[in-house]
Amino acid sequence: MTYDIASLRSRFPALAAGTVHFDGPGGTQTPEPVIDAIAEALARPLSNRGRYSLGERNADAIVTGARQAMGDLLGADPAGIVFGRSATQLTYDVARTLAASWAPGDEVVVTRLDHDANVRPWVQAAERAGATVRWAGFDPATGELTTDDIRAVLSDRTRLVAVTAASNLIGTRPPIAEICRLAHDAGALAHVDGVHYTAHTLVDLPALGADLFVCSPYKFLGPHHGVLAAPPALLETLHPDKLLPSSDAVPERFELGTLPYELLAGTHAAVDFLAGLDTSAAGTRRERLVASFAALEAHEATLRTRLDKELAALPGVTIHSRAADRTPTLLLTFEHHDTTDAYRFLAARDIHAPAGTFYAIETSRHLGLGDTGGLRIGLAPYNDQGDVDRLLAALAEFLGK
Repeated sequence: MTYDIASLRSRFPALAAGTVHFDGPGGTQTPEPVIDAIAEALARPLSNRGRYSLGERNADAIVTGARQAMGDLLGADPAGIVFGRSATQLTYDVARTLAASWAPGDEVVVTRLDHDANVRPWVQAAERAGATVRWAGFDPATGELTTDDIRAVLSDRTRLVAVTAASNLIGTRPPIAEICRLAHDAGALAHVDGVHYTAHTLVDLPALGADLFVCSPYKFLGPHHGVLAAPPALLETLHPDKLLPSSDAVPERFELGTLPYELLAGTHAAVDFLAGLDTSAAGTRRERLVASFAALEAHEATLRTRLDKELAALPGVTIHSRAADRTPTLLLTFEHHDTTDAYRFLAARDIHAPAGTFYAIETSRHLGLGDTGGLRIGLAPYNDQGDVDRLLAALAEFLGK
């Protein structure tokens, strides 16, 4: 297993500016191959998809290649890969479509651990259908969301369980496979927000058991858009509103309007880049992704372990990320110091670690942090020990003022 961090960092032009980026959960920096793929797609002949002109064939090849790449990344059938503007937009679209069959007495489960993009679309859709929303809490002391928390709000009227695979605020990774089994045992669908999870853990959609899974390439080194993955057979049963002349084939029936071909080319390149994180990996793209994500997790775990230890030693620091299984994402608050002041102090030293709730408003409130949240430190593949050195030194200086 070979993870060459120096070589990896050299492929991110943005890092040359000297800023240390701990904002990976909000969006990663972009490597050269992704930038090049976007530029190449725009530089070549390009038109709406088809089979005859060069521009048509280029567009079709981009879409086909991006579906296959995302299928490899998620362990999913490429025929069930849907592209959209964002994970939020795709979730709203699915929520509206599913809610058309809901009625008063039906129930929908959401959790306090989730980003609002996997809460509000379901709450609003349930309200319009007259369905009941059931809330699953988590333990604020540990950050853990357990199967018991989900089981307590399930019933024979549950139609859907919406749950995050990893909290974008505190990093908690709930037992998703078990939660999906519980949902299925109750006769419900499981919609999983994998936006934060996919950046740190290789997804195996069949093993997770999610019926619907969303993620965002810009969280894993790609461009800004969203991806929905689902079994094609399930998508065949869903009928969203669409334009009359547009294709009714799956997955195209869910892709409203012309796709952003250049961004899909960038996403394809991002998946290939991720497959090369372990420079010694060989085999199919999926096999190289397995090896590369193992290397990535080992690298990020080393940095996170150091951060956990040394941040806890700083005076007046509370770390709210405590789950046993979590991503390298830490939420901090400080005794006698405002987290927004810390954010600004770090930014003045070219260290980007933002403060807030990051749309995980229910999580922040459940932690007792209200609508303020905390300072979030989120690792990405290009972070190294030097980045951690700068962050720790700057925080020590801030807290010593």
